[in-house]
Amino acid sequence: MKKINVAIVGASGYTGLELVKLLISHPHFNLAYAGTSEGGKNLSDLHPSLLDVTDIKTQKSEPKEIAKTCELAFLALPHKTAMEFAKELLELGVKVVDLSADYRLSLENYEKHYGAHLDKEHLKEAVYGLPELNREKIKKASLVANPGCYPTASILAIAPFAPYIKKNTPIFIDAKSGVSGRGKKITESEHFVNVNENFLTYNALKHRHEPEIAEALASCDITNAVHFVPHLLPLTRGMLVSAYMQINTDINAFDLLTDFYKNEQFVRVRKDAVSLKLTVGTNFCDIFAAQKDDIVFVSSSIDNLLRGASAQAVVNANLMFGLEESAGIPKAAYVP
Repeated sequence: MKKINVAIVGASGYTGLELVKLLISHPHFNLAYAGTSEGGKNLSDLHPSLLDVTDIKTQKSEPKEIAKTCELAFLALPHKTAMEFAKELLELGVKVVDLSADYRLSLENYEKHYGAHLDKEHLKEAVYGLPELNREKIKKASLVANPGCYPTASILAIAPFAPYIKKNTPIFIDAKSGVSGRGKKITESEHFVNVNENFLTYNALKHRHEPEIAEALASCDITNAVHFVPHLLPLTRGMLVSAYMQINTDINAFDLLTDFYKNEQFVRVRKDAVSLKLTVGTNFCDIFAAQKDDIVFVSSSIDNLLRGASAQAVVNANLMFGLEESAGIPKAAYVP
């Protein structure tokens, strides 16, 4: 089978690096184009870990050049920048998996939280790229909006309980992420002296992922108010989400989760509490639930750079080209 040429736009960041690592050994995709803002450097110059792994040279990101050789582009770009590339690539016939927030939200919510949207036409066509919810739509899509890491872990934990959550009761989400989730560009809060031996909350009850979570849950008929508080862990990678809900009937949470995800190869329901270490380095989402009276506690764990970004993006690309969903996707965790 001839390999499918794909591009990465934004190959210099953390998610760009993870995409490179996945694609250079993918059985069906060929990384034909690695784009950066300037180009002209070997990937191993940008990411020293790739020395003697790949000799691909970066190019200045140009949609017209990408369209000459590639059938799909992964956009590992900042919000606002991604839509400029996506618009042109789509018009040139190139499929797009966008890792930014530019196509994840309704127009109203996007402009409320991010500012003016520059590609309203394609926003209407975008499919939210969470395979467990939208697999069939992803297969037919030309533009997939890859979910954020916090929303991925939160939605997968909460969605199975949709028929049982009490109406008009709040859903509380307490989420914790490794520092890589904040991106490669360092700010004062990510400086070693502030992160090491520390644990902090940021953007409590006003984080931009809250409306993304709420919109995705609404598609599952969950219209309850979502209250989201993120925290920064003194770790490089990994994410753990804890969600609290009130339910209106007697259920066995473990049995419910097991049945809901029985055909999903990248969701593992655990009888004991989840652990960051068991998902880091993989595309798995591990989920655990406990219940007391009408309160359900659900905990989920993912690798924020893989299941929360790059590996999920490759899963979406696999689906878009009719490939095996798990092709080229890591399953062995970084343990011990």
